[in-house]
Amino acid sequence: MARLLETTRNQMDELRTALHADGQAPFTFGTVIGYRPAHELVEGREIDAATGPGADILHGGRKMRVSVSPLLDPEQLRPGLEVLLNEHLTVVAVLPAEDTGELARVKEVLPDGRLVVFIRGEDERLVRLAGDHETPVRVGDAVTVDLRTGTATEVVPLSEVEDVVLEETPDVSYADIGGLSEQIEQIRDAVELPFLHADLYREHGLSAPKGILLYGPPGCGKTMIAKAVASSLQGVEAPDGAGAPGTTSARSFFLNIKGPELLNKYVGETERHIRVIFSRARERASAGHPVVVFFDEMEALFRTRGTGVSSDVETTIVPQLLAEIDGVESLDNVIVIGAPTGRI
Repeated sequence: MARLLETTRNQMDELRTALHADGQAPFTFGTVIGYRPAHELVEGREIDAATGPGADILHGGRKMRVSVSPLLDPEQLRPGLEVLLNEHLTVVAVLPAEDTGELARVKEVLPDGRLVVFIRGEDERLVRLAGDHETPVRVGDAVTVDLRTGTATEVVPLSEVEDVVLEETPDVSYADIGGLSEQIEQIRDAVELPFLHADLYREHGLSAPKGILLYGPPGCGKTMIAKAVASSLQGVEAPDGAGAPGTTSARSFFLNIKGPELLNKYVGETERHIRVIFSRARERASAGHPVVVFFDEMEALFRTRGTGVSSDVETTIVPQLLAEIDGVESLDNVIVIGAPTGRI
């Protein structure tokens, strides 16, 4: 009899729980636009109900201001996050942001943290970066955007540009290259002297070369020379104006650009990749690190203008490179090295 009563009581508890769950009102979802703290009433412009704390959300395509449960921390209500709303449209729970959405490319990062992004081709939108991100957002990064709320919720690490731009410091020295001592001496004078004797260059009004062109038959050591240049700049004192004056660079950066992989069938994509490459170089150089940008197999990209057979794309690609090297924006602390496949 005791066992039967215990079983009956358990069944009654289960039925009571099920009945309570079936009687609950359904929850709906919303997306946070922002949190509005309480403020003083402005006479003649708003009512008392509008002065209380609340959250601006997007619910069913409508922008609404709703109340927030006192059990929630208002700091949790960051733009882009999803929330649960009860039958009275009060925020009762905060959920993570959606991990899917539309991808956009960052064109510019504004000083206040907002982003100018490309949407669906060349359409530009201004969005806010939601949440806390350990790594800074850079020009050319891909972000997930919610155009309804105007927020970028996540930085997506795509390999599109990273496969083309390899940031590394090669472990190659001039001693590994044989038979080119005269050429190596000329290259070292052109590349390293502006870093070693920056004060003398300023005193005599000399400017460092922006780049060098290596030419010769395949296999003569052009790529190894470019790697040795980046390796030799390790620990070289950065010139004033590039990072802290008189500081020594902890490392240099070698951006290996695989020329043929930059080409893209869509108009403007190759030029965008070139802009991203030099944006990466300026970002590293601004911290006082010498940066070597090495274009391998460069004749695949930079041909003589006007020689195109079909699309004549070099009429825009070559000017884009020249604008990055000799344009308005400074290219301090950056050395550009080009190496075609064969002899010029």
